[in-house]
Amino acid sequence: MKALILAGGFGTRLRPISCTRPKSLFPIINKPLLQWTFERLAKSNISEAILAVNYQTEAAIKQHRIPKYGIHTEYSRDPLGKPLGTAGPIKKAEKHIGRKDCFLALNGDIFADVDYAEILKLHEQKKATATIALHRVEDPSRYGVAELGENNRIIRFVEKPPRESAPSKLINAGAYVLSPQIFDYIPKGRAVSIEREIFPRLAEEKKLFGCIFEGLWIDIGKPQDYLQINKILLDTMGTQPKRKFGINARIKTPVALDKGVKIGKGSVVGPYVVLGRRVTLGRNVHIQDSVILPDVTISDSCLITGAVIGEGTTIGEGAKIKKGCMLGDYVTVGDNVTLAEGVSVCPAKQVFQSVLTPETIC
Repeated sequence: MKALILAGGFGTRLRPISCTRPKSLFPIINKPLLQWTFERLAKSNISEAILAVNYQTEAAIKQHRIPKYGIHTEYSRDPLGKPLGTAGPIKKAEKHIGRKDCFLALNGDIFADVDYAEILKLHEQKKATATIALHRVEDPSRYGVAELGENNRIIRFVEKPPRESAPSKLINAGAYVLSPQIFDYIPKGRAVSIEREIFPRLAEEKKLFGCIFEGLWIDIGKPQDYLQINKILLDTMGTQPKRKFGINARIKTPVALDKGVKIGKGSVVGPYVVLGRRVTLGRNVHIQDSVILPDVTISDSCLITGAVIGEGTTIGEGAKIKKGCMLGDYVTVGDNVTLAEGVSVCPAKQVFQSVLTPETIC
């Protein structure tokens, strides 16, 4: 079975980090999300993947040279400057997928422990046109919601309903098995929403089924969700450093420290901290609940809590970066600058004065 990975989204809610990388390349415990996806596909004996991308995403993925675990990959590109929605890329990839067998389709911004074989088995038993992995959440209003009837048939599918009128708490988990007949439902050459146009129609025709799974699932589409998946995996993996750092430096597990990390005297790292490759911390730095991407330099006496710091950023002495801050790549923060909760700084910007209200610095 082939897998189609829908990786062409722009990640607007994850700006400014997503200004310079697609969501599929966001590091989770220092490993790009796409690498986690390839690893899971390989464990399910899927040997071929098609990546539905835009040109910028394709270039970024090729540049990163992600391990593919033996999976052969091809690219299906959206037309330049013409996004195709969530179903259009499936139609566009028809020439790569073919009409011989059913195939797996995955949203590229989802981290989930889905049993693909289980969905495939149900799909074949029901002779479905589409079978969706469903996951139960408390607030379904951000997602597509399914009303599940007898024999796993989806009676109704509603995209992002108000919480009080949602037909259930079972949401589209971003993984589907699709039969070749799906291509007949998707118009060619325009943006098409699979959630708003295709799934409701299939439900009416009694050709849409659902497969509930209880494992780990998270959509990294918001900053707090991105931090949360790193935190969950740190807890799961019990990650702790294998070597000692500077004199009197304290590591409060769980943490994940990549190669080349340097930690100065008296610094405290953790709990729930991910440091990317070649991150350098000065003396008396305190970091917790944060993800720091590669090649970041954090000077003496800084305090960072609940933040995401982009690649190549430099933070001056005594700076305070508070909860919910998102700093893009190659940002410079001056000495003794305080960034209040929820401040975002666009890539390559320089900030030499404190920002005491939530805002975006462009």
